[in-house]
Amino acid sequence: MKIMKKDFETRFTGWAFIFAAVLLWFGWFLSPHHIGEYIVASDFTAIGESVWYWIWMYRIHIFGWVTMGIALFALVSIIGRKPYRVLILPGAGMVIIGTFTLAIANAYFYNFGAWGVGQTAGMSATELQVFMDNMLFTNQYVTCFFRFGRIFSGVGLILIGYGFVKWNIVSKWLGWFTVLLGLVAMGIILAIPDNFEIYKPIFHVKVIWLVMMGIVLMKQGVHLPESKA
Repeated sequence: MKIMKKDFETRFTGWAFIFAAVLLWFGWFLSPHHIGEYIVASDFTAIGESVWYWIWMYRIHIFGWVTMGIALFALVSIIGRKPYRVLILPGAGMVIIGTFTLAIANAYFYNFGAWGVGQTAGMSATELQVFMDNMLFTNQYVTCFFRFGRIFSGVGLILIGYGFVKWNIVSKWLGWFTVLLGLVAMGIILAIPDNFEIYKPIFHVKVIWLVMMGIVLMKQGVHLPESKA
């Protein structure tokens, strides 16, 4: 027999999901400049036009990823038990790994973007090209961080979503939404690895997923065995 668990734990977890979404979107939409798949020379010029404002928006965005990790840890503390843990623990673990991989990649852009403004000031075109060439390998590493962070997250979302659906932990539609989001996130990176623009909308869909998770957890809680709730 199952009962609905709706208490401080589920409310805290729900608010964590929503707060993560707010930070991610707030930092994204209010940022005066977005770096693409790589840092390019023109990024330093654009960032330099409002460097401190850009820095603060990026900080907010990065803390959105951190808060998403907190929300997932909180979710695991509620539902990471028999029989759910066989799917929930590895699923949440993969999403958390992917989330912090994305946070680290974004932190690189944040640090190098701000640092590069001062470093490139007054450089000639030739000097700037040498500077960018020296960043090439690091740029490649960070791009891999972004791709693998998205793939890791996608794998984890599929497992979590399947767990939601199999045991009716939350509403079925949210479970299938989670599975589909994971499949699409993985599919785009694996099938079209060199097209950053196509992946962009998935970030916003993921933020919508965070909002939906938060609302459902606060309004409905989770369904757990009576003896464990």
